[in-house]
Amino acid sequence: MTELQSALLLRRQLAELNKNPVEGFSAGLIDDNDLYRWEVLIIGPPDTLYEGGVFKAHLTFPKDYPLRPPKMKFITEIWHPNVDKNGDVCISILHEPGEDKYGYEKPEERWLPIHTVETIMISVISMLADPNGDSPANVDAAKEPRDCF
Repeated sequence: MTELQSALLLRRQLAELNKNPVEGFSAGLIDDNDLYRWEVLIIGPPDTLYEGGVFKAHLTFPKDYPLRPPKMKFITEIWHPNVDKNGDVCISILHEPGEDKYGYEKPEERWLPIHTVETIMISVISMLADPNGDSPANVDAAKEPRDCF
């Protein structure tokens, strides 16, 4: 995939999200001249520790998107087993495609080029409601009782 194709795909996904917003988040460009850096605002899911909160995060897309996943980092401080202390999100859908050298994830759980910003954000909102304690990025948060999340 060329950089031009990647940029066109990102522009199309952004236009689609603006035309048909998805409940639970909004997305836009950090800089109107850079399609590869997005800001998202996530509304904390109901019946969770995050309910009522609004969490800002950045998505940084590689130039060969969608062949490789974006990186996601929370800008708003958040205490969660699958978000490291720097705010980096650690979930399967954002891991490079292919085999997991540690054997924790199946290839189909990892990044696939069919994913979109919408599927990423739905996965992140789901992660907020249901943390994966088997593969924590923040071990201290993972030690918290399950009902804290």
